[in-house]
This record gives sequence, structure tokens and C-alpha cells, in this order.
Amino acid sequence: MSLRLSTVILPYRRWHEGTRAAWTRAEELGFHTGYTYDHLSWRSFRDGPWFGAVPTLTAAAAVTDRMRLGTLVTSPNFRHPVTLAKELITLDDVSGGRVTLGIGAGGTGFDATALGQEPWTPRERADRFAEFVPLLDRLLSEDSVSYEGDFYAAHEARNIPGCVQRPRLPFAVAATGPRGLRLAARHGQAWVTTGDPRLFESGTPEQSVLAIRGQAEKLADACAELGRDVTELDKILLTGFTPDRSRPLESLNAFVDFAGRHAELGFTEIVIHWPIPDSDFAADEKVFERIAMEAPAQLR
Repeated sequence: MSLRLSTVILPYRRWHEGTRAAWTRAEELGFHTGYTYDHLSWRSFRDGPWFGAVPTLTAAAAVTDRMRLGTLVTSPNFRHPVTLAKELITLDDVSGGRVTLGIGAGGTGFDATALGQEPWTPRERADRFAEFVPLLDRLLSEDSVSYEGDFYAAHEARNIPGCVQRPRLPFAVAATGPRGLRLAARHGQAWVTTGDPRLFESGTPEQSVLAIRGQAEKLADACAELGRDVTELDKILLTGFTPDRSRPLESLNAFVDFAGRHAELGFTEIVIHWPIPDSDFAADEKVFERIAMEAPAQLR
């Protein structure tokens, strides 16, 4: 399988002040999927404009025809499976079946306290995620769902007519720990990683590759426990959070080298951030577009 190249377009601008143009250009450049972050606000962008993921993707669906669309990632921090399922079914319908749900356990950022709650502990995040994913799976696959769990409930929740994609839209599960990897193995059509965050500040690219190799091996073990072939899952690397940082976007050759090293680990999709000036995602737009147009052919 050829290595696919996708992009993530952060929703930090008004739709008619650059965001619409970015989504249409992304499709013109041939990206496999255009993702966006599903946060209420995020890091250094907190004090500036930031728009909702699902409405943004719905607008993107209206101005694109071929490119897949998705979140990287949605989490339980401010989502409930019942309402999220209804939005996703609608988005899948509007897009003609082009949606992938990137989903993760969430973290301790602004999303974790925006609804007035105390941040959940790592254990509670994992517990909620373990309940969230299978319930969302059912809600997207069944016409009516009733459920009573420790954290979530559904009472005759109707989701007719369901997803355009059958039996439901695909899940790309972001995980590195054992419980999350088991969820990816059981419910995922893809697995997502950003690498090992402990290596971001002081690690080396070589150490990062070894760490990601270890994560992929643990995913394979989780699949084996369930009797599933790990090659059934796509493996997605969201870039920008390894010790390489933005260096892979400095030239076509740099990116091909970076992507090739990860393709050897079994990755099927590499996601790069749409350039944002004066940010951690700053990049030369001409180089970025050259990578988009030329790198996939070199990585076949």
C-alpha cells in the first residue's frame, strides 16, 4: 500500500478569511484526508479565534468532493456519545460518506475544565474512554440504543438512518497505553500516534523511531490477543510532536526521509499541519505544497 499524505487544518480563522480557501486548496493538492482539531480552545491559540470542529467539517464537506474529512482527535472531555453520534451521522450524510472519526481519551488542557468540572485523573480518563468508545460504536451502528453505564447513559437513543458508511464511519483511535491500544484493536479501523511525548524536548529522532516502533509492537500484541490481524488497521502518524518538530517540512528530501523511516514501521498515513505563520506550525508554503504534490509518488 502506498503511504498516504494528509493534512490537519486548525480552525483558527474565520471561514471566509482563509479557512475555506485552505480546505479547497487541500483537496486540489491531493491530500487523502483533511483533519481538524476538536477542541474548545487549544494551547497558544486560546486567546484568539477558534471555531468548532463539526461545523467546520460540515462546511468543508460542502466545498470539497473527494477528500476525506476527520477529527484529530475528538475526546470525552466535552462530548457525550449520544449527541456526538447524531452530529457524526449528519456530517457523514452531508459529506457523502467521507468522514473518519479520530478519537482519543483527552488530556488536561482547557477542554478538561471548560464545563466547570475538575480535570479528570489519568485513570478516570481511561475509564471514561473505555466506556465512551463502545457506546459510540453502538450508537453509530444501531437504530436504537439503551445503555446505563458508570459515566454515560442512553435511553432509546434513535439514530436513523445511520451512517452512509456501513456499518458505521471508521474510528481512528489515538492511543499509546495498554487500555487504549486494546480499544484501538477492538473498535478501530485505524490507530493514531504522535510519538512519545517524553522525547519531544530532549529526545532524538532515532529514539523517537524506536519508541514508535515499540508502540506499534504493542498494538500488534493487542490485536493478537483479540485474534485480529494488525495489518487490518491503518496506522496514522500526526507529525509535529516528535523531536523532529518542523524539520521534515523544511524540504521535499527532508520529508521523504522522515516519512520513509516511519513507513518502514508500517505506517500507512502521515499527517502534516497546514502552515500557520508565527506558530509552532510555521512552514514555507511553497515547500509545503511541493511536499503535498511530489512526496507521495516518491513514497510508493
